[in-house]
Amino acid sequence: MNYYAYELAHAIVHPLRLGAEALKYGAESPFNPFSSTPFNRSIAAACEVFENVTRRYGKPLFALKETRINGVSVPVSEQLIEAKPFCNLIHFKRQFPEGIPATNDPKVLIVAPMSGHYATLLRGTVAAMLPEHEVYITDWADAREVPLFEGRFDLDSFIEYLIGFIQTLGPQTHVIAVCQPAVPALAAAAVMAANDDPMQPASLTLMGGPIDTRRNPTAVNELARNKSIGWFENNVISIVPPPHAGAMRRVYPGFMQLTGFMTMNLERHMNAHVGLFNDLVKGDCDSVKGHQDFYEEYLAVMDLTAEFYLQTVETVFQEHLLPDGRMMHNGQRVDCSKIRKTAIITIEGERDDICGLGQTEAAQLLCTNVADDERFHYVQPGVGHYGVFNGTRWRTEIQPRLRQMIRSVERKRRVGTRVEVKPYIGGWSLTPDRPANGLLNAPAD
Repeated sequence: MNYYAYELAHAIVHPLRLGAEALKYGAESPFNPFSSTPFNRSIAAACEVFENVTRRYGKPLFALKETRINGVSVPVSEQLIEAKPFCNLIHFKRQFPEGIPATNDPKVLIVAPMSGHYATLLRGTVAAMLPEHEVYITDWADAREVPLFEGRFDLDSFIEYLIGFIQTLGPQTHVIAVCQPAVPALAAAAVMAANDDPMQPASLTLMGGPIDTRRNPTAVNELARNKSIGWFENNVISIVPPPHAGAMRRVYPGFMQLTGFMTMNLERHMNAHVGLFNDLVKGDCDSVKGHQDFYEEYLAVMDLTAEFYLQTVETVFQEHLLPDGRMMHNGQRVDCSKIRKTAIITIEGERDDICGLGQTEAAQLLCTNVADDERFHYVQPGVGHYGVFNGTRWRTEIQPRLRQMIRSVERKRRVGTRVEVKPYIGGWSLTPDRPANGLLNAPAD
């Protein structure tokens, strides 16, 4: 019933939005002699804020048209590599101008989270990797737009998709899993290793992912742990109503996820919209654009299939099957100790309130047979969950270290020798009181 109430609310508000749009047009019309008065500017600003908080936000575009390589502008185009019912594999192809030789850069598969937002949330992640990598990304579909005849999609399906995409891209693929897909990406690497798959990824980077949520549990972790699966099924699962293509599919609606995230920082979001109103009245176009760019992405949400959501909650947040060695994939036990040919890097944010410190690092303790000089861990001081993969710290501090790690693995695979990068040493990691030494990981004691 939640979904039907949501749709009904939008239907009721629609005439009000049309009225607000007409009022805004009249208040700021150049034919209105009072349009520049504070009163009319306030009316127009209030109408725009109302429109912002009540309209539907469609799937944003990546809109990455170019990148700069060695100071030269290189056009970028999106290419569909493989299409599946619940995900497209996209390649950001760099089109080197005539006279500019193409670079032989590492292949990187960025695994976007399937947690309520579209893959475009990682636009900044992709943009920072493009100058020095061949970048691919998983573009997950909105479950409400996938017809019922396409079948189910659960956590096992997610793992199968990843294995298939890695095999499509071929050998020497570097996988970067951001947040939620850390668990299925690690499971996929373990399954491929156990089956001695020749296409095993060269490296696997896990960024802010819930490998073991018993470490420094956050409010999100506590909610998942304290409620039963039955509670989640009865309270957050809905049926997609017509006329959506996925009508009658059971889903975890994106608006439910968004509501949860916004209530965690409700005062901050309210203040942001008050600030938008003031900026509109003042005519501060830069601030208005910054606000709108952020919320165009933040408020655009997608639905998850019920089976994927419930299996993820139970497997990752309640039963902790992967860190306890009890996770199964299609009847096969997921054993991370089988991973030997894939370098492991874990990255965390010091102030992450979604995945607490140590939750991602737990992968290091599971991958016991990865060579010491191919296991790395880094904690970025001063950033929260979003800052691990986007923003200034990501571009200037995290991404350069990640680039170094990927290239160190490339060199080692090429020449078969150890490289000059200090290994991850279990027991401690880089923290704010231990300054970085210019390398990806902390120096060994």
